[in-house]
Amino acid sequence: MARGKVQMRRIENPVHRQVTFCKRRMGLLKKAKELSVLCDADIGVIVISPHGKIYDLATNGNMQGLIERYRRTYSEMHGVSSEENKTQAIQEEVLALTHEIDLFQKGLRYMHGENVINHMNLGELQALENNLEMWVNNIRSKKMQIMSKEIEVLRNKEGILQAANGILQERIMEQNGILNFSGTTMIPQPQAPFHLTMESNCYF
Repeated sequence: MARGKVQMRRIENPVHRQVTFCKRRMGLLKKAKELSVLCDADIGVIVISPHGKIYDLATNGNMQGLIERYRRTYSEMHGVSSEENKTQAIQEEVLALTHEIDLFQKGLRYMHGENVINHMNLGELQALENNLEMWVNNIRSKKMQIMSKEIEVLRNKEGILQAANGILQERIMEQNGILNFSGTTMIPQPQAPFHLTMESNCYF
């Protein structure tokens, strides 16, 4: 039976979405490796999951070296100087940070009860959802760390109390032994009776 055409839209089920992401990511990296081997090409792939985890692949060297090579080649091809390239990178970073700050502010207003999501587009809603999921995961991770530390502290206290209890029991047993020893009275043993003997003197 032929497979139906997959519709290119967001998967609503989070479990199916995660499974599809893992499968497609592995397939993408596999195809990139095959292309590098077959065509002797230098390939760099960067994938960022919805939870913010980064997956990368550099077929020759490392990703940082490949990015630097791309920047140099791009500057040479487009006649962009290093200073202009840095300025452009800074401007792009400022725009990205401004957009992220604006998104965070909208998220905070939403959490405080303000109805702002009706004025957000699909991309902003998707980014807000991803950030909220990341925040929830960070909160859960922090809670688990705090709970683990508290459990460890309680276990240490339990061990100290058990050791102190054992010492107290030993002292009580020693004290009871001393009292029992001092409370016993010495009963004199009866002496053996004297046997009277009468000497008989025989006079002849």
